[in-house]
Amino acid sequence: MDDHGSTRKPGASLEAVDSVDLAAAQGDGHGCHAGKDKMRAAAEAAGMTETLGRYAKDYPQGPHDQPQSMCPAFGSLRVGLRMRRTAMVLSGSACCVYGLTFTSHFYGAKRTVGYVPFNSETLVTGKLFEDIREAVYQLADPANFDAVVVINLCVPTASGVPLRLLPKEINGVRIIGIDVPGFGVPTHAEAKDVLAGAMLRFARLEAEQGPVQAPRAPRAEKPTVSLLGEMFPADPMQIGGMLDLLGLAAGPVTPTREWRELYGALDCAAVAAIHPFYTSCVREFEAAGRSVVGSAPVGHDGTAAWLENIGAACNVSQSVVDAAKARLLPAIRGALSATPINGRITLSGYEGSELLVGRLLVESGADLRYVGTACPKTRFNDADREWLEARGVHVAFRASLEQDFAALDEFKPNLAIGTTPVVQKAKQNATPALYFTNLISARPLMGIAGAGSLAKVVNTAIANQSRFDEMNDFFAGVGEGFAAGVWQDVPQDRPAFRKKQLAKAEHKPIGEMGAC
Repeated sequence: MDDHGSTRKPGASLEAVDSVDLAAAQGDGHGCHAGKDKMRAAAEAAGMTETLGRYAKDYPQGPHDQPQSMCPAFGSLRVGLRMRRTAMVLSGSACCVYGLTFTSHFYGAKRTVGYVPFNSETLVTGKLFEDIREAVYQLADPANFDAVVVINLCVPTASGVPLRLLPKEINGVRIIGIDVPGFGVPTHAEAKDVLAGAMLRFARLEAEQGPVQAPRAPRAEKPTVSLLGEMFPADPMQIGGMLDLLGLAAGPVTPTREWRELYGALDCAAVAAIHPFYTSCVREFEAAGRSVVGSAPVGHDGTAAWLENIGAACNVSQSVVDAAKARLLPAIRGALSATPINGRITLSGYEGSELLVGRLLVESGADLRYVGTACPKTRFNDADREWLEARGVHVAFRASLEQDFAALDEFKPNLAIGTTPVVQKAKQNATPALYFTNLISARPLMGIAGAGSLAKVVNTAIANQSRFDEMNDFFAGVGEGFAAGVWQDVPQDRPAFRKKQLAKAEHKPIGEMGAC
């Protein structure tokens, strides 16, 4: 028993830790203002080379360095805040913590987010790590929590704050420390995988050591297929209905809503990687001996291929697969033809389901020219990419905002589906636009329910072109940028003055810049 009362003696695989280069860790990581390259170099000097190397392999950044999106750590925070009996603690700059907690509550998290504050002294002396350790012991109450998750943001990661030295369990409460720096994890979508994968690994090692707690839901009598990727409730239900025709059942969705669901997710016949970028989770499922199937049952062709692949992975007879296809595919084709989409579309987003939505739009009759996703190319979205490219759709992985804008300019769509800045630019150009996350990916996409689900909102948006034309005519001549508005004397641009002031700011220490 240690000085805090922990009595657990888990296997060596859970307790193994690396030594810490204390001399290299005694720095502040150059602070948030240093830029990604300097912070990455500081992190590597402080002993984070292995972690950053794994992230670079799991989440490749080419062809662009990093898509423009929200702080990646939001993804990990979101996963933890949606789980029962899980405490979330952030370690990072106060401004970052404020932004992350604000965003998490904006998205409906009615949960407290823990924060361990620090300053330069506590950071470089190692006191921050001791403060984190003390906070973890205070939170580790088995009556309230199954797990406590601590997330290092950019500055603690760059400074080498060693969360891996935290106890793995305190009084029966699991302790998970992860680093999710903006200079190491490209998108918040992949940060979901960082935490989900860490939890799966912990649960897998627990299951290997002996009996574990049964999931809350009764165990299915049929072999299950675990679903990988954050989905809205309708899609797992639709997938479950399709699997039933194969003599299978839908298992838990990872990221899970409760710790013990992780055991149920691991106890499956196969895994359906609905979202293809969960590299860390795939590694844990494959370590547990589970096969992983990519793509998803979207549209006619996607559903047919997915049923075949799931059947092969779960040793379902071809006659059963053919019977399921015969029952599902005509209904899907009928739903698609009954609600056609007419118009040219460009599509972009950062959820990971962009290629799936693109397939559904094409089968619905849309003239889809471009699909951009902030997520990377993986072996699990190759089939979707090939299908789209065979139909003349340009697919861009790790798409930058500039690429998305260029697609608007080149293809001049009747409708732009994309992120907030893409929607803004499209509407400024009097082009109808829809925000991908809330208005598209939140709708059913799988099976019969998905067929035709996009048609109404897409066709309605395209039909609004006349309203955009009216607004464009009404506001014509009011200027833009610095000259926006109705003026007696229109402001004049002064690029030389702006350039001079920018040069002054770049050579002046931040503390001398003055108040905003």
